[in-house]
Amino acid sequence: MKVSIFVKRSVSILAVTSMLLVSACSSGTKEEGAEGKEERQAIDIVLSNAGRKFPPGMDENNNPYIDYIRENTDLDIKLITPPADGYGDALNVIMASDDLPDMLLSYDANWFESYVRQKALTPLNDLIDAYGPNLKKSIPEEAWKVVTVDGKIYAIPSLNPIPGNEIMFARKDWLDRLGLKPPTTLEEYKQVIRAFAQDDPDGNGKDDTFGLILQENLGRTAPFIGAWGIQRGQWTKRDGQLVNSSTLPEMKEALSYLADLYQEKLIDPEWALNKMANVDEKVASGKVGLFSGNWYDTRGPILTNQKNDPNAEWITLEYPTGPDGKQGTWGNSYVAGFNVIPITSKHPEAVIKMLDFMIGDGYRTLMLGFEGEVWNMEDGKVVTNFDEHNKHIYRLTLGEAIVPFDSEVSRERLDSLGMEFKLNEIVNKINEVAIRNQYLGVPTPGMGKYAPKLSKMEVEAFTKIIIGQQPVDSFDQFVEDWKKNGGEEMTKEVNGQ
Repeated sequence: MKVSIFVKRSVSILAVTSMLLVSACSSGTKEEGAEGKEERQAIDIVLSNAGRKFPPGMDENNNPYIDYIRENTDLDIKLITPPADGYGDALNVIMASDDLPDMLLSYDANWFESYVRQKALTPLNDLIDAYGPNLKKSIPEEAWKVVTVDGKIYAIPSLNPIPGNEIMFARKDWLDRLGLKPPTTLEEYKQVIRAFAQDDPDGNGKDDTFGLILQENLGRTAPFIGAWGIQRGQWTKRDGQLVNSSTLPEMKEALSYLADLYQEKLIDPEWALNKMANVDEKVASGKVGLFSGNWYDTRGPILTNQKNDPNAEWITLEYPTGPDGKQGTWGNSYVAGFNVIPITSKHPEAVIKMLDFMIGDGYRTLMLGFEGEVWNMEDGKVVTNFDEHNKHIYRLTLGEAIVPFDSEVSRERLDSLGMEFKLNEIVNKINEVAIRNQYLGVPTPGMGKYAPKLSKMEVEAFTKIIIGQQPVDSFDQFVEDWKKNGGEEMTKEVNGQ
């Protein structure tokens, strides 16, 4: 079956993908040395290898982890890994071919929705009931809603194990030097930010510190916006209807707070140009004492800063509390990836069996590596051999293809990276206040048509308000423009109108 697509195809991607398909596809094989034994079902699956390297002598189809799945499922699995660059385009080329694989993993909700609409994907409800007990147990209802269209499930979702990215960090040694307590309210945060910008918190006699650092495209603002109980670009309930949080009066209040900080010269003046690497460098170099960091930054720029300055002591803060006592940060979508089965697959049940093993009994090994080789249990804790962990990192192509929700294995993995980094403690704090999108369906046609343009419009309007190029009241015009340029149509769609 040839499925039409509406994207421009890349000749180079087509050539590479064709080679992958030719080399990987097979119709079924007998187990080596088992003459006369019943043939294993053969399935071809497409995953993203994310540019990971294999040890010498190994590749995606010749390594102990894919052998581990084959042996435990009695399936002849062939893995296809298109180049990491252009992975999405490669999936479209594969879907347009005459020889489709049995499963593909996409990270693009719009891609998923478009192929559901083209009737190119297999409905999975009955297959999951028959062959997926671990899938049913490990994936919550909220995630199934994201992959369900008109009552039919069209993908096995791979979940996001981290509830959100951002949490507030501060230099405790700077707070102590200035006689300040860790801030909790927005006003207390402003006082600390002002002191860190103006009162020489590092004691070097120079005006060389920032009160607060942000990132391009409104990055690192989530905990401040969360003090009004919302997040940018999400759908939230008001009077029984879903509305876009970026258009609410609360967003105007949040922008006004950030604009005041900028006007007082308390925010890094280069913030609108800062990429993540710039933020990390400024934190590591000791220019920053308070910022909204990624949950893993205790192993990144904060650790580098502590190595550069042995006196640097960092703590996590309570999220800033807003005027109505609210706190919040960006909550990640439940679903990170979409494992789909083309309608042409001859063995869809085999795919479900494979995924059920990978999310069930196989998950610990696929995520952590082989016990006794990559990790060991010591005093009831997983202790990782980092040299072996790095050698076996290619296993995550399989381990991250199907991730359960709130898995004990994921928690053990974070602790194994070093208890001193407090990663699980940080993830727990994020989970307590994470604000998630309340629209759980697949992207609507209007989202595919208007969302990119509206998102760009939003970043430009909000940035200009914060840096003072536009008054805060220009927010009202942004809302009108948002509605006229497709926002009103999307609002009707998400409310089923």
